[in-house]
Amino acid sequence: MTQDNFAEETKTITEVTKIDMVIEKPGAIAKIETPETTAGQFQDIKDQVLTILSELPAYVSNFFAEYQKPIVTVGLILTGAVSAKVTLAVLNALNEVPLVAPTFELIGIGYAGWFVYRYLLKASDRQELLAEIESLKEQVVGKDS
Repeated sequence: MTQDNFAEETKTITEVTKIDMVIEKPGAIAKIETPETTAGQFQDIKDQVLTILSELPAYVSNFFAEYQKPIVTVGLILTGAVSAKVTLAVLNALNEVPLVAPTFELIGIGYAGWFVYRYLLKASDRQELLAEIESLKEQVVGKDS
């Protein structure tokens, strides 16, 4: 191979042009897009976006109406998790204050002692406690349970 042949091959490689072809119809060449065609496409896309945005409230209300129970359930779970996290943070902050943690422990021990004295030492008081538990159970779950 001589240098002249190599130069000609290099020249032909660098002069390759790109042609868009329509794959659906073999042998057909695609149209070159003109600014008028892209402006029309832009207008079509703009109209579709505006249509979707104008109907967005209806889409959102239909979505909420269809998935109301799962959305409410997820909201309640998230609310419970946030509430538990805040409660634990408040209790942790209270434990850092001197004498608050021992005071709460004394209050808890006192309440436990009062509860045992009030409800568990006599049989009649135990019956009263069971009646209160049944009443609370009926209020929460209903009378048929």
